[in-house]
Amino acid sequence: MMPSRYAPSVPKHEPAQLRLAVDRASPVPLYFQLARQLETAIEDGALTPGSLLGNEIELAARLGLSRPTVRQAIRLLVDKGLLVRRRGVGTQVVHTGVARPMALSSLYEDLAAAGLHPTTRVLHNTRGPAPAEVTAALGLPESCQVTVVHRLRLTRGEPMAYLCNYLPSDLLDLPTGELESSGLYALMRRHGITLHSAQQSVGARSGTAEECGLLGEPAGAALLTMRRVSYDDRGRPVEYGTHVYRASRYTFEFRLLVRG
Repeated sequence: MMPSRYAPSVPKHEPAQLRLAVDRASPVPLYFQLARQLETAIEDGALTPGSLLGNEIELAARLGLSRPTVRQAIRLLVDKGLLVRRRGVGTQVVHTGVARPMALSSLYEDLAAAGLHPTTRVLHNTRGPAPAEVTAALGLPESCQVTVVHRLRLTRGEPMAYLCNYLPSDLLDLPTGELESSGLYALMRRHGITLHSAQQSVGARSGTAEECGLLGEPAGAALLTMRRVSYDDRGRPVEYGTHVYRASRYTFEFRLLVRG
């Protein structure tokens, strides 16, 4: 479900390298057993993003299954966005996307919880006069000094999001080294700031040349956007963030309730 781009040379993982087996006595359909094992191999990293799965004939012969059964298993994973068929290349594992729930958490924490081993590149960490949009969001006087942090968030060395955050300058110190090894909200909690709620908007637009360059996307690519004002347990606005995410790697999840 999420399109990807791949380098022309990728490692090939032969089916024989995977521990695959089907239980013919099980009531679970054979194609589903195979699909679930391949999905587990992808989730566990035995099949890495961009790697080749091998063709249907090899897999069918290895497991003693018919080609239609193997084809059905592969089709299921293609439909789930885990595999992609490429003409002249074969069946490949796609790059993992992130489905982020709508909760007051940091991207670093969400990626770590998903087992994606996030890393951070701090591009800008300084104090300076804030634009009117920022001071209005944080309830500060115009041109007030704020802490400005720009970061690139990556998983497995691949850019996922470009994050711009603004905080009141007297709120806390944010050493670059700590920002590279931890999420912003974790640092805030470490300094005694209790986050309580946030006002957030999600959208989409074409990326700027700078954003697309940082995220490894073609010029003008569609990006997901998020703006958020976070409040502490005393009701003070303590952080204003404007983030852009690669639409090919990222989704937001909402839980909707029926009003009585």
